[in-house]
Amino acid sequence: MSTDQLFDVSAEIVVITGVSGQLGGEYAGAFLQRGARVVGLDMRSSSGCDRLATEYSERFLFIAADVTKKISLKQAMLEMEAKFGTPTVLINNAAIDSPPSAPPEENGPFEDYPEESWDRVIDVNLKGVYLCCQVFGAAMAKVGRGSIINVASIYGVVSPDQNLYEYRRKRGEIFYKPVAYSASKSGILNLSRYLSVYWGKKNIRVNSLTIAGVFNNQEQAFLDVYCGRIPIGRMASADEYNGAVLFLASPASRYMTGANLIIDGGWTAI
Repeated sequence: MSTDQLFDVSAEIVVITGVSGQLGGEYAGAFLQRGARVVGLDMRSSSGCDRLATEYSERFLFIAADVTKKISLKQAMLEMEAKFGTPTVLINNAAIDSPPSAPPEENGPFEDYPEESWDRVIDVNLKGVYLCCQVFGAAMAKVGRGSIINVASIYGVVSPDQNLYEYRRKRGEIFYKPVAYSASKSGILNLSRYLSVYWGKKNIRVNSLTIAGVFNNQEQAFLDVYCGRIPIGRMASADEYNGAVLFLASPASRYMTGANLIIDGGWTAI
């Protein structure tokens, strides 16, 4: 198999959740540039999605969908089948977290973390992946082919380093990285392993991709401590995970399933 064939994704029909986000749009563009057909799911479109729809009008389809609602995902499945057919790649990228600017109760001590915040994050980050695997994975199982890529996080492998936020506490804020995001991303790792075994004989590969932080104009005080903690010395650029998803979707990884690919600048090596 030639190098071009090894990484060829031009025949793939790719579903990407959270396509309106920073990384979702990057993944979509990477596949579209290489000839794939892409279905992007999100609650609402973005300017990036609009650009992709204009540039790749025959190969990109945006569908408004809620990953926490199975009926919404089934409707999206019907729409994409009518246009492109059965998906061959699923990238479960949609996720939420409490932003640094969230109310104090969201980023306060663990003992006071709101139950409703836990439910909201777990609902999107873990239940959403489970439902998407049910709907789109089941369609793959019927045709006997597919690659599912579940996007995890370094904070699903190791605990958040609360020392990173000491600079905020020193200036009088009460701030801790919340628990729900870590718990949800940890759950993705074993959900992926479970499905890799369950669907192994159906020719469906299921892997997780563990990523680190992405530069998105964070405040300089945070960048200083974060980049000082990471061996490579900087946050990732938004396009630096594209190679990993292309690899996991392509024939280059055809014997890889049930694995967790870590692309984190060395964060978990410490």
